[in-house]
Amino acid sequence: MHLIDAERIFAYRALRISRSDTTPLPGFDENDYVGMANANDSEFESLLSEFETVREATISLFASFTDIDLLLLGTASNASVSVRAIGYIILGHELHHKNIILERYL
Repeated sequence: MHLIDAERIFAYRALRISRSDTTPLPGFDENDYVGMANANDSEFESLLSEFETVREATISLFASFTDIDLLLLGTASNASVSVRAIGYIILGHELHHKNIILERYL
């Protein structure tokens, strides 16, 4: 559930920045989100389907950005970030958690 929530938040940030919204975007406490997600009450297949749907939406969103959009800068979590960087953050975040699973559980 954490990956799903985080991807939605990062994609939202990319959308706002790509539209030249200069409002500083706040951070979020991932632990608060996890605590409220009720992931333990969800079936694995349902979570996987939701993740795939969110990822497809993210890919579609980033495919709609122009080269100029990708260079736009905004503020998220008190840091300057480009739309392009957010795309890399989304991918890196997933890889980070895949590596944790491989190292600790498989």
